[in-house]
Amino acid sequence: MNNQHPIDDTRLVALLHAYLDARYRWQHRDDWHDIVIGLPTPGLDLHYPDAAGYGCISAWNPMSELRPPTENRRSDKALEAELTALGLPHMPAFASAADRSWREPSWIVFGMDVDAFDALARRYGQLGTLWWPRETPVRLRMYAKRPSGLEGDQHVDWLR
Repeated sequence: MNNQHPIDDTRLVALLHAYLDARYRWQHRDDWHDIVIGLPTPGLDLHYPDAAGYGCISAWNPMSELRPPTENRRSDKALEAELTALGLPHMPAFASAADRSWREPSWIVFGMDVDAFDALARRYGQLGTLWWPRETPVRLRMYAKRPSGLEGDQHVDWLR
């Protein structure tokens, strides 16, 4: 499932901005709640007091390359099955562009060690995920090398 390939810096910067500008949401019962990069998630902390931290991961469109919906759904089912087999509590989430020009189903995972979470994201070919310990700001994790000349963002982790 790992479809990682080099992405030129221009495309990587555009994708970074798309991830930073995206709307992330998690579901509790019939309500959807915001996740904002750089801010804590008090709603998750309140509803899930035993969670040490959270991750938001998708299996859709590895390396941000569009794939047919049938392939994306197959990968999403595989990811959900893997989370279940690992015994990790998880629930539906999604990411979308502010103008809704794209939308990806995702999963919020509770209490997964960051190294295991990163390995899972790499197995599913993801370029970016969210991960944060409870009561701390949400961080964007980019599985790529920081592009040359890009100024730092205090809430982005570059992992190459």
